[in-house]
Amino acid sequence: MNLIQETKFLMKKYHITANKNYGQNFLIDEKIVEAITESANISKDDVIIEIGPGLGTLTARLLEKAGKVICIELDPKMLDILNDRFTFYSNFELINDDVLKVDLKAILMENLKRYKSAKVVANLPYYITTPIIMKLLEDKLNLESITVMVQKEVAERLTQKPGGKNCGAITYRIHYHTEPKLVISVPNSSFIPSPKVDSSVIQLQLLNSPHVCPHNEDLFFQIIKTAFLQKRKTLINTLLIGKFGNREFLEKMLTSLHLDLKIRGENLTLEQFRQIADYLYEND
Repeated sequence: MNLIQETKFLMKKYHITANKNYGQNFLIDEKIVEAITESANISKDDVIIEIGPGLGTLTARLLEKAGKVICIELDPKMLDILNDRFTFYSNFELINDDVLKVDLKAILMENLKRYKSAKVVANLPYYITTPIIMKLLEDKLNLESITVMVQKEVAERLTQKPGGKNCGAITYRIHYHTEPKLVISVPNSSFIPSPKVDSSVIQLQLLNSPHVCPHNEDLFFQIIKTAFLQKRKTLINTLLIGKFGNREFLEKMLTSLHLDLKIRGENLTLEQFRQIADYLYEND
């Protein structure tokens, strides 16, 4: 039975239809499943966190390779399927909860007593891709890598260098904590039902230390967030709105940092945001 037949069989057996509220599209391309698992470089020394396993298509391959797989699934309709399929796997654990509410740090702390490293591998629900990735990075989890499938446009935003055409605030967060790369492009025909958009698999390799080291990390990201709230405005105008100083002070700051007074936040590098954050911290 190939993956398409298996998926249709499971959907029919358990009376399952893809739930739009959970952003469900079931992966049916075996080459993509293989590409995801191979790129994640999984071994029996790894504990894997899989978010939104759905029917368990990717889960089955992860269980073969990993020391342990912890699946976090919100949709209660998927629980019977996952438990039926993997109940005899000693390295399978299922958590029925919203990943944004789960204490991943505690879970990893407990499991890393036995396993050498932890990785996230998942086909993420597209409607909450950004909140999930932000949580994984902001919580400063002890992860080696994050290998996830996301919407193609999101993948481009996450993996391009800061200061690029389509970057957003999350681009800077990604490059601060990780070394991102595009693994493979995924056509919409790889899913049942086929979504309206294409997808990409990306990998975020966590860094031992950030690419830049601001004096105050919270201030650094607050400035970046403020700069992207109204992208069409100049950096000075967004910083004025954020009450980081008056115009005279901010113009003096940009001049001293050799930055154009009309520059926008989306044109800045990580290092330039670091310089601005440190200037504001030192002149508070």
